[in-house]
Amino acid sequence: MSELDVRQLKYFVAVAEELHFGRAAERLSIAQPPLSRTISDMERQLGVTLLERTTRQVRLTEAGEVLLRDARAALDAIAAATRRTQQAGHGNGALRLALKVDYDGGILPAVLAAFERDENARPVELLLGDLGEQVQALRDGRADVALIPAPFDDRGLDVESVLTEPRLVALAAGDPLAARASLRLADLEGRTLADGTPATRGPGTSEGPSDDGAAPCRDLTHLLTLIELGRAVWFPPTSVAARNQRAGVVYAEVTDLPPAELLIAWPQGVRSAFVSAFVQAAHLAVRASGGLRADAGPPAAVTKVSDLNGQESGRPRPSAMPA
Repeated sequence: MSELDVRQLKYFVAVAEELHFGRAAERLSIAQPPLSRTISDMERQLGVTLLERTTRQVRLTEAGEVLLRDARAALDAIAAATRRTQQAGHGNGALRLALKVDYDGGILPAVLAAFERDENARPVELLLGDLGEQVQALRDGRADVALIPAPFDDRGLDVESVLTEPRLVALAAGDPLAARASLRLADLEGRTLADGTPATRGPGTSEGPSDDGAAPCRDLTHLLTLIELGRAVWFPPTSVAARNQRAGVVYAEVTDLPPAELLIAWPQGVRSAFVSAFVQAAHLAVRASGGLRADAGPPAAVTKVSDLNGQESGRPRPSAMPA
């Protein structure tokens, strides 16, 4: 049996994700007949059925589910190898740091300052994106390191805990609970997170905006509006709550709420000196201060800010710094 090639994997992933040959062909900018032939050739080559086709639908078989998972990982690895090789070939390129604005525990200015002092430091490019995008950026080589709130799928990544901080609950100012000095999760009976999950279960993976798609929130402004209207509650870390004050929203202590944990992650097995220096700088910065300022200006090391879709914002002003 000959091995599958990259083109075949790309074609299969498109069909498996679209579950429609026409849409997959359009996505790949090819005609549908050669796409159908490629999938049929793959099935003959592997000796298994990957897709069940009827006149009404396309469905993955169990073998197809396995190939989709591994094909995505293989394509990510190829993309990562390409990007990292190009990065290495450019000599002293920037360290690419992926994160979501405000979700850095307030430590980013101090971490960047500590990193800048290290002999292995490089200029830092900030890659901003929604929660969840950082992991994919590490896997496909767009980022070298990321600051990510737990939990997330850390397969294929090395991870270290950087910071643990309390969470609060965000309530409408008119909520009867808003006047209470402290609460317990049980007191939130009848209230839900933005995705409809009962608040009494505590924070999940989709209580905030722009996460895995489950929550009906486009952004933080949308979420805070829902809270202000009494349509949702939210469990932000204290550092996020401090930067998002709003007249119609009250933040309250919940005594049995689990803390928020901020992790630093990088591709598994990477041992480059500048990534190691950044990880060490993060730990040093947290140990050096228990009350890091979040309003410090950007260190000189920050040369560019981009989003994870490749849009460049240029060098940030202090007010634009995602700290």
